Amino acid sequence: MNGSDGDARPDATALNSTPPVPQLVVELRDLIVEYFKQETIVPLKQLGRYVAFGLLGALLLGFGAVFLGLAGLRALQTETDTTFTGNWSWAPYLIMVVALLLGAGVTWQTRGAVRRRKDRKENS
Repeated sequence: MNGSDGDARPDATALNSTPPVPQLVVELRDLIVEYFKQETIVPLKQLGRYVAFGLLGALLLGFGAVFLGLAGLRALQTETDTTFTGNWSWAPYLIMVVALLLGAGVTWQTRGAVRRRKDRKENS
């Protein structure tokens, strides 16, 4: 009787094809480890790269703004001859601070407008 007459006994070929339990446990552990790496470590590496490039870009833009401010200040101090001398020597500094703040405000407003336009497109 090899199990064809309704007996619940499996035949010998079915028993030999099932891997042993320790092998199944090892395969399950390997599967879990690979899934964990795929779903957590790889995205974290990508996020780290994204953050690193963002910080580097912000740092470079900051240096650019500082150098632009220094260039403008230098231009105001040298190209205006005696206009900003004596009691008016502080004026180029104030002009550059106001100009940089205006530039930052325009940049902030433009960024917000682009983001709002993008949100409207996604919602409609």
